[in-house]
Amino acid sequence: MTSPNSEGRPLTEEEKKEYRQQAETFFENVKKQIPTMLPSKGVSSWIQPDADITWLEGRSEECQIFDTYGFLVTPQFANDETVNALKLQMKHLADNDWDPKTSMDTFGTDSASNTQRGDYFLDSSNKVHYFAEPTALEVNMENGIQELKPEFRLDILSALNKAGHAMHIIPGSFQDYTLSQKMKDLVTDLGWKDPVVPQSMYIFKQAKIGGTVHSHQDSTFLFTEPRQTCLGLWLALDDATLDNGCLWVRPGSHLEPLRRQFIRNPTYFIENDLNAPKLMFRIHDENSKVTWEGGLPNSLSREGFIPVEVKAGDLVTFCGTLDHLSLPNFSNQQRHTFQLHLVEGPKEGVRWSNENWLQYPEGSEFIRLLNFE
Repeated sequence: MTSPNSEGRPLTEEEKKEYRQQAETFFENVKKQIPTMLPSKGVSSWIQPDADITWLEGRSEECQIFDTYGFLVTPQFANDETVNALKLQMKHLADNDWDPKTSMDTFGTDSASNTQRGDYFLDSSNKVHYFAEPTALEVNMENGIQELKPEFRLDILSALNKAGHAMHIIPGSFQDYTLSQKMKDLVTDLGWKDPVVPQSMYIFKQAKIGGTVHSHQDSTFLFTEPRQTCLGLWLALDDATLDNGCLWVRPGSHLEPLRRQFIRNPTYFIENDLNAPKLMFRIHDENSKVTWEGGLPNSLSREGFIPVEVKAGDLVTFCGTLDHLSLPNFSNQQRHTFQLHLVEGPKEGVRWSNENWLQYPEGSEFIRLLNFE
């Protein structure tokens, strides 16, 4: 089946039926394969190149699925109370901290939008900034300034694309969830030894206007050295379906090299060429099979993508090299998510790249999940 080029239209009932059948078949096959699975040696952040395969024995079924396919679905990871608390704190933050008249910026995930970001985006590493859906804005013809369309001015929350990138450092529900014992247990079970959290964000995927999240690997934006150690933790705060823009993943693609890295442009920041863009992509691996980088494949199913429909409270965990995306939300139902990203820390010999777009102010550190005292 061809891609919906679904940036322009909703999926048909026939398409949804076929995609659901493909996903159902995949997950049924996973269950059958569990007894024979062995993790892929040398791929994950916790498996060293010279690891003895006997070290991998006895890992849980969840770990085996994660190692083999690059992602894991944990039903009801967060209860209703936690989900509602996260939503409530987000509403409180937006209502009290975001003034669209003084801090207006938008967010899109195509390559052009990524490289055109400015200081408001770059300065969000240790605070919360707000990014509107481009389609929720219009240009004021009198002054040429972008502003909210009239239908969003009484409910500014409904105009947002995302908030980020330091939700987890704010006292309250976001931080409580991040540092919960349940989160620590999951992360350490998957094998992270010194997990630190550089980034978090709240994605709104608004009803009718929620836009595409184009194909990408998270390690592109959260690059670590000498190996990639990013882990994405994607918590559904609403039911996520094919109707309202659920996550799509390409199982097994985490075994492929990282294709590119999103960096602060040295031409601007080091050579002081103020006419250059502040951000750029550096190519790491030219994968001739991945022709859709930063976009959508011509055929989602032919290229191996499957939809991951989940309920509110379900958690999708995935490697930073896993190829994933989401389609627009044409429905009347919002699809809120809270997303954490962690990486392995310095106690495991891993460095946060000083070229990454996200850099904390001097003297501040990423939140550490585990207490080493």
